[in-house]
Amino acid sequence: MAKKKEKKEKKAGKRMKKKELAHLLVDFFQAKSGEMLSMKYIFSELKLTTHPQKMLCVDLIHDLLDDDYITEIEKGKFRLNSHGTEMTGTFQRKSNGKNSFIPEDGGDPISVAERNSAHAMNNDKVRIMFYAKRKNKEAEGEVLEVLERANDTFVGTLEVTNTYAFLVTENRTLANDIFIPKDKLKGGKSGDKAIVRVTEWPEKAKNPIGQVIDILGKAGDNTTEMHAILAEFGLPYVYPQSVEKAADAIPAEISEEEIARREDFRRVTTFTIDPKDAKDFDDALSIRPLSNGLWEIGVHIADVSHYVKEDSIIDKEAQKRATSVYLVDRTIPMLPERLCNFICSLRPNEEKLAYSVIFDINEKGEVKNSRIVHTVINSDRRFTYEEAQAVIETKEGDYKEEILMMDTIAKALREKRFTAGAINFDRYEVKFEIDANGKPISVYFKESKDANKLVEEFMLLANKTVAEKIGKVPGGKKPKVFPYRIHDLPDPEKLENLSQFIARFGYKVRTTGTKTDISKSINHLLDDIHGKKEENLIETVSIRAMQKARYSTHNIGHYGLAFEYYTHFTSPIRRFPDMMVHRLLTKYLDGGRTVSEAKYEGLCEHSSSMEQIAANAERASVKYKQVEFMSEHVGQTFDGVISGVTEWGLYVELNENKCEGLVPVRDLDDDYYEFDDKNYCLRGRRKNKLYSLGDSITIKVARANLEKKQLDFTLV
Repeated sequence: MAKKKEKKEKKAGKRMKKKELAHLLVDFFQAKSGEMLSMKYIFSELKLTTHPQKMLCVDLIHDLLDDDYITEIEKGKFRLNSHGTEMTGTFQRKSNGKNSFIPEDGGDPISVAERNSAHAMNNDKVRIMFYAKRKNKEAEGEVLEVLERANDTFVGTLEVTNTYAFLVTENRTLANDIFIPKDKLKGGKSGDKAIVRVTEWPEKAKNPIGQVIDILGKAGDNTTEMHAILAEFGLPYVYPQSVEKAADAIPAEISEEEIARREDFRRVTTFTIDPKDAKDFDDALSIRPLSNGLWEIGVHIADVSHYVKEDSIIDKEAQKRATSVYLVDRTIPMLPERLCNFICSLRPNEEKLAYSVIFDINEKGEVKNSRIVHTVINSDRRFTYEEAQAVIETKEGDYKEEILMMDTIAKALREKRFTAGAINFDRYEVKFEIDANGKPISVYFKESKDANKLVEEFMLLANKTVAEKIGKVPGGKKPKVFPYRIHDLPDPEKLENLSQFIARFGYKVRTTGTKTDISKSINHLLDDIHGKKEENLIETVSIRAMQKARYSTHNIGHYGLAFEYYTHFTSPIRRFPDMMVHRLLTKYLDGGRTVSEAKYEGLCEHSSSMEQIAANAERASVKYKQVEFMSEHVGQTFDGVISGVTEWGLYVELNENKCEGLVPVRDLDDDYYEFDDKNYCLRGRRKNKLYSLGDSITIKVARANLEKKQLDFTLV
C-alpha cells in the first residue's frame, strides 16, 4: 500500500507546475515575513516530498534570491526582504533622466525611469512600487504618488514670444523648460531672470506649467545673479519689512538699572579683531594682569538674546534663516541690519551689553578659574586682522603688550589642543577684489595667520567652557538639554580610500588604532605635504574623509578639535544655535528646569541643514565670480593640476588663481579613455596614456559659461 501511495505522490510532484510552486513560495514567505525559514522547514510546510519537487523548490529559491525578493541570512536559511512591494522615501530627479529613489529607512538607491516618475520633482517625498529585481539589473521602481512636494520653485531666464513664454532653467534636476501662460508673466520680458512656481504638470505633457512669482532683474546684472543664486538654494534675498520695523522699535540706549545688574568691564582694556570689511562684530577680547603671574582674559560676546526675545517676530525670522549667508560680494544677515551692524555689534568707543566668559589664565595656557557672566563693555579699538598681525610681527603698535601676551597664551592653548589630538587643517580661501559694479578684478588668497589664530583659540576656549558648564555633570546625574556642536570620527571606508590614494604620492596614513593615533597620523601627513604641489589636492581628499560637524542635543564630542564638550556660543549675531545657547545658559545658570529635547533636536537639525545650504550658496557665488573673472582670459594658457577625475572629463585647478574648469572627455580625442574610479584616473585604451588626480597639466581657456557657472578648458 505504501508503495502505491508513494507512486501517486510522485505523479502529483510532476504535475505541480513551476509557476504554481512559485506562487506558493511567494505567498509562504509573505505569510512568514520576518521569520527565518530553513530549506527543511519550507519542504515540510509546503508538503514537498519528492526529489523533483524539492529540486524545483531549490531552483525557485535561487531565482527569488537573484530577484532580491528574499535574503539568505545564514547558510540554508532565508527571509523575506524587508522592502515589501511598496516603499516611502525621497525622489531624486536628474536632467539626464537617471532619476533615483532613496528609501527613508536607508538602503541602496532604486532607479526610476522617467516614464515611471509620475512627474515627481527633486527631493519630493514619494511612495513607490518596488519591482522585483531582474537578473544583473539595478533595482527599479515606479512612483505611485507624491506625498509631499519639496520644492516647486525654479530660477531661470525668461523667453517670451507673442503667443507663449518659457522659463529656461540651468537646473541640473529638470530636463524640461517650464511653460508659462502669458497672463502669468507678472510683467517679465525676454532675458529677465525670474523665479517661477510650477503649478501643474499634466500627465501627458512634456513640460511642467508654471507662473512667475518674482522678477529678479536682467540676466547678467550682478545683483540679479547674486539674488538668483540665493533663490536657487531657497534662501531669502530680501528682509521682511515687518521684521525691520520691529527692530527699528528697539531702543539703543542702555539703562542704569541694566548696567547695575552686570559686571562692569568698561574700564578694562578691550578690543575687537575682525576682517577689514566686517560690520557685525560678535566678539571682543579684554585683558588685565592679576597677581602671581596670572592674566584675566575676557571673551565678550554680543548679548543678542537681551534684545531678541524668544518667539518674537525677529526671533522667528532668525530661526527660519538660522545663519547669515556670506556671498562673494555681500552678506545676507540673519538679523535685521539695525541689530547686527548697530545695536548688538561691539563697535569701538560705544557702551555695549555682552555675555562673557572670563578666564584667569597663565602664560602656559593653564586656566586656573573661569566664570560666565553678563557684562557691559566699551571697546577701545577695532583692529583688522592685518593690523593685529602687524603688531605680532613687528612687536610695535597700539596695545602691543596686551596683543603679544594674548598671542603667547593662544599659542600655548593651540599646542595643547594638538597634543590632545586636534587636526590641523590650515586652508586658505580664494577671495576676489571686486569693483563697484561687482566685477572681479583680481584674485587673492586669504591665509590664517597668528592674528586669526589668536582670536580662534579664545573663541574655542569659550565655546568649550560653556559646553562643559552645562554638559559635565557628576556621575549618575543627567545633563540638561543643550545644543552641542558635534563631530564624529572619520568614516573608516573613506580613510581606507584616502590611504590608498596618497600611497601613489608616497605618503602614509593610519586607518586603525585609537582616535588620537589616527588624528596624529593625519597631522603628520598634513605637515609632510605642506608647500608641495599636491598639498591642496591631498588636503581636499583628506577633508572628504572627515565627517561633517553638526549641531545636536546628543553630545558625542568634537573629533576634529579633540574636545569632549563643544558648542557654539561666540557668534549669536550670525548663527541661531549660538542664540539658543545664550538663552539656555542664562536659564540654567538661574536654576531653570531642562527643556524639551525633541524641540531642540529639531532646531539643531534645521540649523545644520541651513548651514549646509548657505555653504553651497557661498560656493556657487565664488564659482560664478571665478567664471566671470576667467571670461576675460578666454584663449589664454595656464598651468594647473588635475583636481578631479570623472567619466565625463578632467577637472583642472589653475595654479595662479585656483579657478577650476573641465576638460571634457570628448576633447581628449587622441584615444578612447576609460574612467578608473579606484585609481582616480582616465586611461587610454590603445596607448595606455594616463591622466591621474594630482598630475601637472597645461590648458587653454576655451569657454566661460556664466549661466551654468562652468569653465571649459582644452589641453595644450
